[in-house]
Amino acid sequence: MKSSKLWFSVFVFPILFAFIIVVIIPMFMGIYYSFTDWNGIVNDANWVGLSNYVEVIKNDEAFMNSFIFTGKFALVSVLTINLIGFGLALLVTRNSKLNNLLRSIFFMPNLIGGLILGFVWQFIFTKTFDSIGGKLGLSFLEGWLSTTSTGFWGLVILMSWQLSGYMMIIYIAALQSIPDSLKEAAKIDGANAIQRLKNITIPLVAPAFTVGLFLTLSNSFKLFDQNLSLTNGGPHNSTQMLSLNIYKTAFTFNKFGLAQAKAVIFLITVAVITLTQIYYSKKREVEM
Repeated sequence: MKSSKLWFSVFVFPILFAFIIVVIIPMFMGIYYSFTDWNGIVNDANWVGLSNYVEVIKNDEAFMNSFIFTGKFALVSVLTINLIGFGLALLVTRNSKLNNLLRSIFFMPNLIGGLILGFVWQFIFTKTFDSIGGKLGLSFLEGWLSTTSTGFWGLVILMSWQLSGYMMIIYIAALQSIPDSLKEAAKIDGANAIQRLKNITIPLVAPAFTVGLFLTLSNSFKLFDQNLSLTNGGPHNSTQMLSLNIYKTAFTFNKFGLAQAKAVIFLITVAVITLTQIYYSKKREVEM
């Protein structure tokens, strides 16, 4: 018993120590600096109380626009990523010799860094789309990323292409855990493919949907590198997401105290939304 506790401590302590140093301590330091006017350069930070939070809520229109844009983006991307991921999982769990190859192909975009993906898709949207649109006379393909709407859908396409394969892996694990006896019994009873999907597959995969929604929701709200490399918030900051707005406030305008206040508001918002989502998803699992 003592030996098992010793080995438990040996393996857990380094991870716990790193988590405290890298996450917990910086988080509390950030909360403290959100009540100061620290500019990130000099060490003296004057206490200003709630003035940074008042400034963000009352006077920072760019932050509020980023908040609304991020919310819309998160809602759409969560739906598209999970639907595509679940569809891919259904595709690659069928009896086929190409399943392993297809799984590798679909998962591969998740292995590419966000900045690289952003630049790759920027080239596709601005060069390839323009060329195809000009030759085929499709005006809606020309000038992508130059408007708010096309920039929005560009980010959704990029995010869906990157994360759908990752969600696919989660849904594959859930689909493979469904007993074959249930599927065979449903076939014998005359249930068609849609009925089996609705009454057997989806209810039994519900816990995976909870995980998938949580991961995609949190990742969509925290999106930064793809936003930076694809649109950089343009045009006129209309596609600027919360993380990029916080970054520019800190490192472009040297308002670290104000940026920390935004980060705290961001943290609370994401925590409330994700915890609410988990609660209702768990509740839905029981009902199903």
